[in-house]
Amino acid sequence: MRLLIAGGGGFRVPLIYRALASGRFAGMVSDLVLYDVDPARLEAVTAVLRSMPGGPGARLPVHSTTDLPEALDGAGMVFAAIRPGGTAGRVADEKVAQDLGLLGQETTGAGGISYALRTIPHMLRLARLMREHCPDAWLINFTNPAGMVTEALFPELGRKVIGICDSAGALVQRAARAAGAALPEGRLDGVGYYGLNHLGWLYRLESAGRDVLPELLRDPRALGSFEEGRLFPQPFLAGLGALPNEYLYYYYRQDAARTAMRAMARTRGETIHSQQQELYPRLAAAGADAFRLWEEARRSREEGYLAEARHEGGQRDEADLAGGGYERVALAAMHALSGRGGTQLILNTRNSLSRPAETSTPEPATAGPAALEPAIPGLPADAVVEVPCTVTADGALPLAQQAPPEPQLALLRRVKEVEWLTVRAATAGDRDAALDAFTRHPLVDSRELAAQLLAGYEREFPELRDLWRRGGR
Repeated sequence: MRLLIAGGGGFRVPLIYRALASGRFAGMVSDLVLYDVDPARLEAVTAVLRSMPGGPGARLPVHSTTDLPEALDGAGMVFAAIRPGGTAGRVADEKVAQDLGLLGQETTGAGGISYALRTIPHMLRLARLMREHCPDAWLINFTNPAGMVTEALFPELGRKVIGICDSAGALVQRAARAAGAALPEGRLDGVGYYGLNHLGWLYRLESAGRDVLPELLRDPRALGSFEEGRLFPQPFLAGLGALPNEYLYYYYRQDAARTAMRAMARTRGETIHSQQQELYPRLAAAGADAFRLWEEARRSREEGYLAEARHEGGQRDEADLAGGGYERVALAAMHALSGRGGTQLILNTRNSLSRPAETSTPEPATAGPAALEPAIPGLPADAVVEVPCTVTADGALPLAQQAPPEPQLALLRRVKEVEWLTVRAATAGDRDAALDAFTRHPLVDSRELAAQLLAGYEREFPELRDLWRRGGR
């Protein structure tokens, strides 16, 4: 099978290559194609791949190109992890919000809306070219904000698009380890999780037929042994009766997050931008030393992840620093989609217990046939959600979940409304929808601030004004 990585000059591509070249996923892919708009980044990443340790049998043919139609021809699977505007765009996404006293974060709040508005048009082009050049291929979307991007792609690709993120699955694994629970490989029947991308809760964790989550939530020492357990006070978690995804730190501890971010000398985006500006030329010229340089940079980058939540000295788990998140989820999904045996994963897909239609509309007013039963009660059946799924060659089918309590459900509904408004703004070139999206987001919640945000992002990204003039498509 031919695998295309759109965004093939991305920093995490070597993790995918390493997993494909050896171990469980070796042999699945016969040809790896890296597509990127930046030839210098492709050169740097291929230098890392060439210098990775491993014998002759651990090599995989790699072809790189800046021609997207050429890259798509013959692809059986497409991974998408693009970042329009590069890391400089991320800096602006964060800084425009932070300069207005708001949360400056890449995927959550105002920065996430800006990121989606810039990214969705490029992803729609990719989807349309896929329909022309590789109509039978699956698209596994890493591109952030993963939920909104996947939502926008459903009208083009239907069930052939699946969004992935490693944060929900990592939460399940860390909580199980802390609780001493043994989870069957590739099975999530005993796991209860509902949410949207970067906005979800683990509410059940069964081991040997018993829910061990309540006991874990009462144990401060066990909670202190892993990332999410340290982010929130133990009494708060016990009262909530669930473990929030780490990104809920920005909602539940909004003031602390803003204060910590303002105290940092540089934003997270500025740190990564500076690192990559210096690193990529060195990688391209490093020869046999390229992999070592990349691995050192990767660990440094992992150590700084969500640093604003650990400003009191907490450290990332060693298992996290070892690497391996997105690529494990993506390759497990690819393994199942290509007919090599089913599995269960937490994924971004339609909230329907029936197979989704090939196409639909992202508008909240047309929430699909009333006969469709939602996997997460209280949310529309055609909304893209993040939920445990059974994955087979036929696609991803969500597992039924409990109805979220009213506070969680209200937050999910409001953020989903924001996502729909953002998708409409990006696909139809609707500036009013973009303004409404900023206004309605719980981390903005102000028409005046929304107007300032939108004007600020339009100054930073002139392509947004072009989008409004074109009317989207």
